[in-house]
Amino acid sequence: MSDGEVRWLNEGEQVSWRAFLRASRELDVAFDRDLQAEGISLSEYELLSMLSESPMGQLRMSTLAALIVQSRSRVTHTAARLERRGWVVRTPAPDDGRGVLLRLTDDGQGAIERLAVVHVASVRRHLVDVLTPEQFAALGEAMQAVRDAYAADPTMPEAEC
Repeated sequence: MSDGEVRWLNEGEQVSWRAFLRASRELDVAFDRDLQAEGISLSEYELLSMLSESPMGQLRMSTLAALIVQSRSRVTHTAARLERRGWVVRTPAPDDGRGVLLRLTDDGQGAIERLAVVHVASVRRHLVDVLTPEQFAALGEAMQAVRDAYAADPTMPEAEC
């Protein structure tokens, strides 16, 4: 696409884009900081959270990578840190010798229950309670539209999993 074909952002679009970009980064930092005070990162919390919501508290590592939009390599490193804490265990997938399952342990379940209280308070403080209910609902609808468009676009790369 040449510069002549670029649909540049108008002033209002540029203001909205920059507000989104900065706020999304600030939120990541705030959520991570609040969890770091409890000795865990946001990416570690997200992995534990997905496991806690899955059947039998376990998922294939590749499925988990796609759910949390991280590379397999990053998920492997995160899982190793959590495994050292005794919060997860890795086992070979019974249906596939190449696959690996990650399972939440009882200690991991206890940790996620404790950490969820911290995380939800953080999400409320930094996002939900900052917006009106209508703004928050509109944000959810807008982000779902972005996710749907991304998923439907054949030119978009698959998640690195």
